[in-house]
Amino acid sequence: MINNTERTQIINELVSNGVSIPCPDGVIIESTVEIGKDTVIMPNTILMGNVKIGNGCVIGPNSYIVDTVVGDNTKLNNTQAYSSKIGSGVTAGPFVHIRPNCDIADNVHIGNFVEVKNSTVDEGSKLPHLLYVGDSDVGKDVNFGCGCVTVNYDGRNKSRTTVKDGAFIGCNTNLVAPVTVGENAFTAAGSTITEDVPDNSLAVARNRQVVKNDWVNIKKPYKRQHLK
Repeated sequence: MINNTERTQIINELVSNGVSIPCPDGVIIESTVEIGKDTVIMPNTILMGNVKIGNGCVIGPNSYIVDTVVGDNTKLNNTQAYSSKIGSGVTAGPFVHIRPNCDIADNVHIGNFVEVKNSTVDEGSKLPHLLYVGDSDVGKDVNFGCGCVTVNYDGRNKSRTTVKDGAFIGCNTNLVAPVTVGENAFTAAGSTITEDVPDNSLAVARNRQVVKNDWVNIKKPYKRQHLK
């Protein structure tokens, strides 16, 4: 870890080269880091190792970036990223974890409380919130609903999930790898997908809802008896 004198020298040099660091207290940037012009480094951000950040980005606040390449005009808010590639025009955060060996293409949106691991995400795809995308290959213009999981580990082996261009993954879908969702295919909310979904298809994998009318009134005497 660099000492405070080195930290101040690095920050001053970056500012003289067109980087904006409005509140340098708490910002740690190693000498191996490259940052383009008109990029803003927000408070409590740490950049370590072989980090290269493009022009016009906003990094932070509260971001931790290690050995990662970031394109131009990308915003990483409260994001941790390790040994990965993040394209241009990406928005991520808050509370995003990009684990090693990820390749996030241009104009991808990654929302709050999302973890991506050992995966590729192609241009224009959206991973909005409360997701785990692990060991996956996600195509262009894919949309994940809230609460989706790629189920990549069966207790012994890790397998990959493929989601092709234009697919729509409904809320609370589990994609049990190895599995492929075809181009422009949909999965219904609440589905557990264990078989490949063909192009332009809808996959529904959930029990049909059953409504038992007047169930509460029927059960009330039983309920009162057990509350005594």
